[in-house]
Amino acid sequence: MLKPELLAPAGDLEKLKTAVIYGADAVYLGGKQFSLRAGATNFEPAELTAGVDFAHSYGAKVYVTANIFAHNADLETLPEYFKKLQTAGVDGVIIADPGVLGVLRNNAPDLPVHLSTQANTTNWSSVLFWQQQGIKRIVLARELSLPEIAQIANKTSVSLEVFVHGAMCMAYSGRCLLSNYLTGRDANRGDCAQPCRWQYQLLEETRPNHYLPVQQDKRGTYFMSSRDLCLIEYLPQLIQAGVQSFKIEGRMKSIHYVATVVKCYRQAIDSYFNDPDNYQGDQHWLSEIAKVSYRDYTTGFILGQATDLNQANKYVSDGNYRFVGVVREYDQGRGIALVEQRNNFAVGDTLEVMPPQSENFNVTVYEIFDHNGKPQTNAPHPQQMLKIPLTRPVPAWSMLRQVRN
Repeated sequence: MLKPELLAPAGDLEKLKTAVIYGADAVYLGGKQFSLRAGATNFEPAELTAGVDFAHSYGAKVYVTANIFAHNADLETLPEYFKKLQTAGVDGVIIADPGVLGVLRNNAPDLPVHLSTQANTTNWSSVLFWQQQGIKRIVLARELSLPEIAQIANKTSVSLEVFVHGAMCMAYSGRCLLSNYLTGRDANRGDCAQPCRWQYQLLEETRPNHYLPVQQDKRGTYFMSSRDLCLIEYLPQLIQAGVQSFKIEGRMKSIHYVATVVKCYRQAIDSYFNDPDNYQGDQHWLSEIAKVSYRDYTTGFILGQATDLNQANKYVSDGNYRFVGVVREYDQGRGIALVEQRNNFAVGDTLEVMPPQSENFNVTVYEIFDHNGKPQTNAPHPQQMLKIPLTRPVPAWSMLRQVRN
């Protein structure tokens, strides 16, 4: 068996570095144009070059999304954009539109092409068609079961990629017009307002001011909001079905989310390949993943047709942990960590440290100093650089979090 690629989201350069350092084999990102995540920070040309160089220095790959459904005006600027991607040395471009494929072939023929899940490829005949067009990888539709994926793998030879974790869209393969209708923002061109996540109330036509209660929980109701996908318990079955890339959703999520989820899936994949015959999984990974914000988890369609019992969302959980900072440096001689603050914490707090490669551990904050060496009792300023004496070494890029009260 080939070990599948672990593919992580990179909404900006910091998230790219986080994903790579925590074990991703590849990252996917968007430029300032043509990506379906316009709300992410995304990459300027110079940042893209820096990101490619950083990833390649770790042996990781970089794929760029250009998976909008292009309008005529987009075709005017796509050729130059693809040329720049080829010059930057990216490892592939993710597209969904046949017209975009033609533009890419004519202007950057050396770039490998991946077909986005937005193309909703759900059968082996479609995969063969795209394979004949020179597509190197198919990101399969999220509406497929394990037997369907295995059958596609048996009948085709192209690389197959599957989403294994993250937010799900209630629209078929993410094709939705709800945002366009309610806000004028085009979801299929990267500017989704996510109205499926809004809270709604029921109104009967003949009672214009009488809102009927539809109680679900204290946060409200979410008629169209899907649970988040989590398939970490089914990685062996996906590997055996022939999946060659495991994709994590989340270009608009935090570095804490990226680090936590990537580390867990990295450990799960490696654990299986170290001893596949005796692999039992580890409930610890589910506990770790639960430390980031998430909606109720679902297995989606992977075990068969999804129903409202395993698909409709019940509530949003912020997790029991709060991300408070990231370690930028550790002075071994002086025993001082340089920390970039992300949420308030104080002297006396016990923090959990999540290093990139080793097991988590706890530390107690006995002192906090600002960059001038002035003592502080707490850390209230966003992204303030702080010095914290710690007797135990804390690797750079470690995430610091505290248990919520």
